[in-house]
Amino acid sequence: MPRSSSKRVTLEEVARVAGVSRATASRVVNGVTTVDETIRAAVRRAIEDTGYVPNPAARALVTRRADAVALVLPEESRLLGDPFFGQVVRGVMTVLGPSGVHLVLMTMDANTRDQVLGDLRRGRLDGVVLIHTDRADPLPRLLIEERHPVVVSSRPVVPLPVTYVDVDQPAGGALAARHLASLRRNRIVTIAGPQHTTAGQDRLIGFRDALGDPDLPWVEGDFTRESGAVGMAQLLRAHPGLDAVFAASDLMAQGALAVLRESGRSVPADVAVVGFDDSSAALACDPPLTTVRQPVEDMAAEMARLLLRQVDDPDTPVTASVFPPTLVHRGSA
Repeated sequence: MPRSSSKRVTLEEVARVAGVSRATASRVVNGVTTVDETIRAAVRRAIEDTGYVPNPAARALVTRRADAVALVLPEESRLLGDPFFGQVVRGVMTVLGPSGVHLVLMTMDANTRDQVLGDLRRGRLDGVVLIHTDRADPLPRLLIEERHPVVVSSRPVVPLPVTYVDVDQPAGGALAARHLASLRRNRIVTIAGPQHTTAGQDRLIGFRDALGDPDLPWVEGDFTRESGAVGMAQLLRAHPGLDAVFAASDLMAQGALAVLRESGRSVPADVAVVGFDDSSAALACDPPLTTVRQPVEDMAAEMARLLLRQVDDPDTPVTASVFPPTLVHRGSA
């Protein structure tokens, strides 16, 4: 059937082309999963052949869904120059795009919490993917109390009955430690991540435990390039004989490498450096960075899948999906 450019195709026309009733066609369009797969395929072909476009307002009345979810990212200043967040968006979109669900990007500021909750209450959003929640942030608890679909990007610092996706952070820290120990480095230090986050805590714990050194010298950074540079300078002043550094993010490692270069230290001959993430920053380093890889795009896609599952079934059990890290060998260690 030729597509009409002047008249909106109706659901009745789709049903006629597919050879089914209007009610059956409507069930397929509205995502009812109990329809026979052969019939669903026929209706989908009819939709493609006729150029039918569902009326969003009418569909929302039937499904009670907005077909939109929010991806809430940290404050805007954290997004600039950090490739992690671009990977998250790409991973989420690999699931949402084919599902026909719109992604609403939001950054955390003073108004975001009220906006998210208001949009969920008014039916403008179906759920939330929340990235890097802070210990003091009440948003996860509020979402749970109001029974809104939500998935967070890491194990909560404060235990909550919430679905989350994470990498095995302690195992990642241990991979870095064992690699540096295998290089016979014995004056090892670390630039840890922020200790108000589980990622910052767990990477430090895994690294320190694998070395069996509770007194391991360390400073706290905030996963940014600038904090890596500051931390490296502090460690060099306190421990000038250091011969290995684990930075708990690639950006912090990049900042540390710049300071080591300025101090006249050769990498890896004088100081071996290992990062964490395996982001594009690792390849931008000089030398290219040996790093612990977390599969960010795969993890983000899993967050989107778990969220859509909650949207479909609000009684879906709380779950934790934890991905294994791997060590990527390059020139810095």
